[in-house]
Amino acid sequence: MQRVELIVERVWPGRSAQIEALGGGITNRNFKVTLDDGAYVLRIGGKDTELLGIDRRVEHEASLAAAAVGVGPAVIAFVEPEGYLVTRFIDGDVVASEAIREAEALRRVAQSLRAVHAGPPIAARFDPFRVVEAYAVTASTHGVTIPPAYERARETAALVERARGTVPERPCHNDLLTANFIDDGDRLRIVDWEYAGMGDVFFDLANFAVNNGLTADETIAFLRAYFGEVRFEHARTLTLMRFMSDFREAMWGVVQQALSDLDFDFRGYAEEHFERLERTASERAFRKALAR
Repeated sequence: MQRVELIVERVWPGRSAQIEALGGGITNRNFKVTLDDGAYVLRIGGKDTELLGIDRRVEHEASLAAAAVGVGPAVIAFVEPEGYLVTRFIDGDVVASEAIREAEALRRVAQSLRAVHAGPPIAARFDPFRVVEAYAVTASTHGVTIPPAYERARETAALVERARGTVPERPCHNDLLTANFIDDGDRLRIVDWEYAGMGDVFFDLANFAVNNGLTADETIAFLRAYFGEVRFEHARTLTLMRFMSDFREAMWGVVQQALSDLDFDFRGYAEEHFERLERTASERAFRKALAR
């Protein structure tokens, strides 16, 4: 804890602070810091996270952009050169996985994502087709055997990329796990912007849908909440990008086997997502979407 206390002293010199570890993080460590004027979150990046494509200055910029549109927490400080991020603590509840699939929650998620996607640009790109390739190179370089499922998935990904074509790039979060949503009573706020970048909004939409287990009906309701209507092309594109969301997650699990020293089953995580993307690729709806 001494290291954390030293960082807190750098940010708030001479002030009395109560420090509490926050759970839920896999890549980073997060701490709630309570002072006489309120509560804050100190975010300390994990080891070698730049090899995951994370740039802490970009995370800072994306956090500022999210705060500017009322979705992310207020940014208080950016501690250099380490890249520690300090934000205002959001007084709210992490949304339960069942609750986030309810109609009203889907409407609020869509509202928050529309604000982000229409917000200030970020000086970084997030291209899932290149991310999975970069993860494969990094993992291999660090001695991790790339699973055979990677080559099969990469062949399918090439078809998805061709089908998707060139798309407008918008600010995206790209890591829409349930744990990254906090309900402050007014709107659903989104935290953890370390993978943010300019990219395809349909990756965000698909990433949210697959990570939160949306059913077919819930996915349609989510698309309607986001677009105001559901066109065939909306459903088709989201179906394709669900595959890419799981491919990114699978390769994230592969590369973490080389980088992380946390007690977490990254191999099992990768296998789970490879199995899920293969199920997606075998579905009639996916094959039909790919063929158009």
